[in-house]
Amino acid sequence: MRLSPSRSSAQILAERGIVRLNGRRIDRAHAPVRIGDLITLPQGNIIRVIRVERLPDRRGPAVEAQLCYSAITPGADPIWP
Repeated sequence: MRLSPSRSSAQILAERGIVRLNGRRIDRAHAPVRIGDLITLPQGNIIRVIRVERLPDRRGPAVEAQLCYSAITPGADPIWP
């Protein structure tokens, strides 16, 4: 489960300014993220709020990505299968 299905789609979301990091709009995909940060992004009709729990050591499989954050959005389904 990842926050975006691909790096290119994540970059497009950031460049469009519709992703927030700790409530502040970001306009670049390489904005620094720290443990405890909140990421807010739209996915379909839902606005997702994600808390960064740890930073990954590498860009690995989705199973490893799942361990790096927790979903705060109440009643929301998993991010990306």
